[in-house]
Amino acid sequence: MIRHGAIVLVAGLVITAPVPAVAGTRGWAKASGIGRTLLVGTALGVPAVQGDWRGDLEAGTSLLAAGGTTYVLKELIHERRPDGSDNRSFPSGHTSVSFAAAATLEKRYGWKAGLPALAVASFVGLARVQADKHYVHDVLAGAAIGSMSGLLLTSRKDDRVRLTPWSTHGGGGIDVAFRF
Repeated sequence: MIRHGAIVLVAGLVITAPVPAVAGTRGWAKASGIGRTLLVGTALGVPAVQGDWRGDLEAGTSLLAAGGTTYVLKELIHERRPDGSDNRSFPSGHTSVSFAAAATLEKRYGWKAGLPALAVASFVGLARVQADKHYVHDVLAGAAIGSMSGLLLTSRKDDRVRLTPWSTHGGGGIDVAFRF
């Protein structure tokens, strides 16, 4: 089922990629919205289709954490957008939610789901800059917020084997835990 999610993400990217080239900044803005919606739908839809309700709950929690953090920062930091439309540029909400969805898919289901999702999330960030809605640092901050929420609030679907790196002043290593 993960393969289908990856196919949907790649198909969405292929469909939305030509739009900005034709329509200018409005096209980039529309394409970023489509990419974000596609990622959120995939992050919530893939677990639901599989009956993975814990994965669905974790995806929802990750998306809410990224969106909430972004909202609070926008209220505290009043940075004017490049197009001058308002003072809610920092950080990029489209990007934070997109990266939260992508990081959740990667952490829960592995790189086969995560790699295409991260490609679409990166496209969303690029499109926000091209749409003249955000500066590069807005997008980078959004990507960091989303990635952290996805990685910290999501668990692996199959956690029978867990590798945990550790370090101390005198060395480090990897703990291996097996669940039977």
